[in-house]
Amino acid sequence: MVGRRILLAGTVLAPGVSRVAEAQQEDYPSRVVRVVVPFAAGGGADAVGRAVAERLSARLGRPFVVDNRPGAAGNIGTEQVARAAPDGYTLLVIGPNHATNPHLFRQLPFDPVRDFAPVSLLTSAPYVLVAHAGLAARNFQDLLALARARPGVIAYGSAGNGTAGHLAMELIKSTAEIDLVHVPYRGSPPLLADLVSGQVSVGFDNVLSSAPLIAAGRLRALAVSGARRAPALPDVPTLAESGLPGFDVTVWQGLLAPAGTPAPIVARLNTEIVAALRSPDLRARLDQLGVEAIGSSPEEFARFLNAELARWGEAVRRSGARID
Repeated sequence: MVGRRILLAGTVLAPGVSRVAEAQQEDYPSRVVRVVVPFAAGGGADAVGRAVAERLSARLGRPFVVDNRPGAAGNIGTEQVARAAPDGYTLLVIGPNHATNPHLFRQLPFDPVRDFAPVSLLTSAPYVLVAHAGLAARNFQDLLALARARPGVIAYGSAGNGTAGHLAMELIKSTAEIDLVHVPYRGSPPLLADLVSGQVSVGFDNVLSSAPLIAAGRLRALAVSGARRAPALPDVPTLAESGLPGFDVTVWQGLLAPAGTPAPIVARLNTEIVAALRSPDLRARLDQLGVEAIGSSPEEFARFLNAELARWGEAVRRSGARID
């Protein structure tokens, strides 16, 4: 009898619990939403995260607050979100690191796919391959000729070991069969400083920070890494146009929630994000940041992530790069 009463009580309570959960989802968001950016303030992920968070705050009537949690190439903040309650009140801004880190670190405290629910791809932008102004290379084919004439001599810089710029150059090395020496830096600013001074000869950087130096003649743009030319550098050809067919590497940002976040909340976030990314004011702001507004369905973003994980796994394998 006692067991039967417990069973009946559970039967009576279950619909009530379900209705409470449904009401919470319908009222979402009813309080502050934390948007974790696993990098320091001031970078590309932070700028995109803040721009999108501001628009979500305006559209949904509750604060979406950016919380910078840098460290371990983005893994510290990512783990925090993986362990957060799956209620839609903790979100994560990610970039190419989410696809490269699983191959660079021997052990991660989270699974990049199973521990997260994709919400939307946010933005995308190509890298620009820049050279020291004094380097005897006017274009990418000139760089290849120099590298083949002087194997193991020309140094290229990156924003760090295992970064997308590092791995993109390793893709070029393996595809074009050239030998360049890698010099890793701690971020983009010191890389650009040494490119301008000629301490290293070439390197990938984002278009936004490189464009003023290119315009001033302090750096030379050889090619951009995406499938299309960059609007900010319309005269600079793509690497695919320059002799590497199919080459397409971009720096992108996307939004994830913890796995198990209710589908209605993910759908609500996705709808609002896609609408925000289509608005002229946000598009104009992102254009100023040198990135293109994208927006996607959760399913499209999931497919994109899986493709990036597979592609960067091969790139890391070829490069032999390891962080730990």
